[in-house]
Amino acid sequence: MKEIEPIVSHASGLRPDGDLRSHAGRQRLAQWHLRQLLDNLVPFWFPRAVDDASGGFLHCFDRDGSLVDSDKSVWAQGRMAWMLLRMHQQIDANPHWLRWATQAIDFLDRFGFDSDGRMFFHLTQQGDPIRKRRYAYSEAFAAIAWSALYRSTGDSQHSRKALQLFQQFVDWNFLPGRMPPKETATRPTIGLAPRMITLVTAQELRADLGELPLLTQWIDRCIGEIVDRFVRPDLEVVLETVGVDGQLIDHFDGRLLNPGHALEGAWFLMREGLHRKRYDWQDLGVQMSRWMLRRGWDPQHGGLFYFRDLHDKPIQEYWHAMKFWWPHNEAVLAAMLAYRICGEDSFAHWHDAVLHWSIDHFADPQHGEWYGYLHRDGSPSSSLKGSLWKSFFHLPRMHFQAYRWLKEWPDDGAGHVS
Repeated sequence: MKEIEPIVSHASGLRPDGDLRSHAGRQRLAQWHLRQLLDNLVPFWFPRAVDDASGGFLHCFDRDGSLVDSDKSVWAQGRMAWMLLRMHQQIDANPHWLRWATQAIDFLDRFGFDSDGRMFFHLTQQGDPIRKRRYAYSEAFAAIAWSALYRSTGDSQHSRKALQLFQQFVDWNFLPGRMPPKETATRPTIGLAPRMITLVTAQELRADLGELPLLTQWIDRCIGEIVDRFVRPDLEVVLETVGVDGQLIDHFDGRLLNPGHALEGAWFLMREGLHRKRYDWQDLGVQMSRWMLRRGWDPQHGGLFYFRDLHDKPIQEYWHAMKFWWPHNEAVLAAMLAYRICGEDSFAHWHDAVLHWSIDHFADPQHGEWYGYLHRDGSPSSSLKGSLWKSFFHLPRMHFQAYRWLKEWPDDGAGHVS
């Protein structure tokens, strides 16, 4: 039997020396994010993720980059292609990044769609379908990939495909009767996630395709529904699941909070507020960040819980106290934008606390990248660096966004964020 190598984190030396509180500190922090992206993450993933034989990306990797499973997530194909294209457009016009992204989008075009036009979720290495889910997020991640490809190539067929996929995504999630219901009519619910993903997908398409009325309408609608139905100032919380009219459901599902989702949605909202000079949206995103950082943080071991209960009651899901990588990525970005908007030192502290705890526990100084899943005490529960859920997306997006925001940060703390 193979002896299992113990996983011990000694990553504190990877902490950045910069911080948010001064121009010089922000510039050092920006360079740290850039170096983490280019010198740590990119070499871990590429070119080993590129499947030259079958097309698309492999992404289920162990700690040392060895392949654990050759199956392919449709989400990962779109997300990884988008990330490479954003880097190609805004960091370095590396022809490999464009070529790898293009071949992954071609793989999606050939194998990602069922006969009804909807996309699969899980494929074999060669592209044979394994799973197709009731909910539709594959289309959103494919839409941003095709949109970014249009920006890099100027080929209008890619912009048309992006808009088609976006329309398909919103139709499936918002037109009554399109998606099979999750529950009976006894207690119907709606979720935060489709509104968050619609918002950010429209934002990314706008960056590539321009200020289209369709995109603005969906951004406004989703922000309106998030504000009216999921944000509860009386409870100082962002709910994950509510009744169809926004009413609190005082049961396991309705009380379940997902701090990572709420913080991700908060920075989407703040980014839109800065882009359109909507101070009410900026302020609400700051408040959402304040509430959910407090609710999500583990005072005993540090890090962010995956789930919390609205009233601090016991939680049904057994992984509720685990620490997943992606909520920490989103919390860093939310705290950064909140500090930029309001200047409260508490958000600089939150930013440092989340980032430093994450580096100390998720980062692997020996092989690079981050572990995806930790126990509550911060020890790795698995050596996986990639899976059907974790790929070259949340962590590189954190470094990419943080680098760009820090480089553009005006001295007065206000301004446009793209």
